[in-house]
Amino acid sequence: MQTKWIDDLLAIAETKSFSRAAEIRCITQSALSRRIRSLEEWVGVELVDRSTYPVQLTAAGKTFCDEGRDALSIFHDLRSALRRGERMPGRSIQVVAGHTLSMTFLPTWFAGFQRRYGYFNARVLAANVQEAVIALAEGSCDLMIGYSHPRAPIILDPDKFVGLRLGSDAFFPVSAPDADGRPLFALPGAAGKPLPYLAYTSTSFLGRVVDVLLQGNAQPHLKRFYEADMAMHLMRMAREGYGIAWLPESAVEEELASGRLVRAGGDEWSAELEIWSFRSIGNSNPTMLELWKSLERDLR
Repeated sequence: MQTKWIDDLLAIAETKSFSRAAEIRCITQSALSRRIRSLEEWVGVELVDRSTYPVQLTAAGKTFCDEGRDALSIFHDLRSALRRGERMPGRSIQVVAGHTLSMTFLPTWFAGFQRRYGYFNARVLAANVQEAVIALAEGSCDLMIGYSHPRAPIILDPDKFVGLRLGSDAFFPVSAPDADGRPLFALPGAAGKPLPYLAYTSTSFLGRVVDVLLQGNAQPHLKRFYEADMAMHLMRMAREGYGIAWLPESAVEEELASGRLVRAGGDEWSAELEIWSFRSIGNSNPTMLELWKSLERDLR
């Protein structure tokens, strides 16, 4: 049994909807359904009454939620206490950031911030959106920094978490260039010769943003043949000429400047990604609170 299955069930209890719960948990609805089935198999009884609308928990499901919520709270408190003993010394914060942002945005942002407001120690872990949200909710980090998009937002309980918009990053398709500097693979492609598509995995945040872009345009001619959950993997594949990929501008600045990659579509295929920082309202780390107040002053 995995503790994340309990959080899945709690999300269903709160929303009374598999689709809404899947959004909150940052996974697909089919993945959520599989995890609930796995939990039911482990418990040995049905926990969700799927014959009702909106979805309701069974009597066993309600009991399991009540006891499971308390058990999770105990484990999370224990883990937080143990991890506090492993914190870096002195003024320090723990940050969980998206994979791309941890390599592009975060180092420059930290350096600039510390020049203005003084040095502090930081431990940074890279994670996907779902892992980052869980880490924040469980108290495993002081700050979560990630991308967001109006049609693929990061959903957090406003009674428990607060966020600040730190900046933005362009997001667009790129390709290796041909001998004349034009993209080897340019949108929208042709019906008889679809473009080789370097895609994000179905559960990744950036993959959801690409899906939004594709739904808003005339259907491009793409043939998915490679998947990865990290933008840097797709960037290297695109640079080697394997196909077309959507990437944040911060991840490809050097490649664009050197000509190793070129844009492979117009503005209609592009989006603006917002960069957000979130913290728990109940977090009392003085270094984090000092940093947060400075951020609020900077963003006024």
